[in-house]
Amino acid sequence: MSDPKPFTWSHSSLKNFETCPRQYHATKVLKLYPYEESAAAKYGNEVHKAIELYALGQAPFPPVHAKFKPAVDAVLAKPGRKLPEHRMGVTRDLQPCEFFAKDVWVRGVADLLVVDDDDLRAWVVDWKTGGHKYPDLDQLKLMALMVFTHFPHIRKVSAALLFLVPGTMNKTTVTREEFEDGWWRYRERTSKIEAAMAHDVWNPKPSGLCKKHCPHTPCEFNGRH
Repeated sequence: MSDPKPFTWSHSSLKNFETCPRQYHATKVLKLYPYEESAAAKYGNEVHKAIELYALGQAPFPPVHAKFKPAVDAVLAKPGRKLPEHRMGVTRDLQPCEFFAKDVWVRGVADLLVVDDDDLRAWVVDWKTGGHKYPDLDQLKLMALMVFTHFPHIRKVSAALLFLVPGTMNKTTVTREEFEDGWWRYRERTSKIEAAMAHDVWNPKPSGLCKKHCPHTPCEFNGRH
């Protein structure tokens, strides 16, 4: 018998579980509903790819997205190594690893990571092409912890959600001193997923999202019956 697949998570899967364990079970564990790319997601992926190629110097900024160029250039002007779409993995014992390593515990991708080795600081930017009504800074804090893990000399990470369409930004700063406490908080949160897996108990968590946004129609709380 092969060994069971190790538990791995990401910011999006953790938020999915915390929104509703039953939906998480249906979508992430049983995989009953394959991902379908929406028009908004397709547009976002196109913008991300265009910025990545521009940051790498492999292509000019596409005219169709020219209105985003000043904001992107402002970030790229920061001193340090520019690492677009930078993938990182971290093991359960908080060691850096490859994104698809066998012992990876958590995965994350920085839309743009700038590492200033001289000033011992880094910047993480997450490009957003959607609305900015409910900014989620939690993903920035997780990304900062992953940067500290992969770049142990870095002492401070400044992170931002940059909403390209309205041109607004939500920022946070995380210091090296927050490393241990930050990871313990994520251990506490993800332990609830592992407990659900161990006992095979996936309680529903009804909310206003059930009616329009949950694909799991067999649930009694789904509003699309």
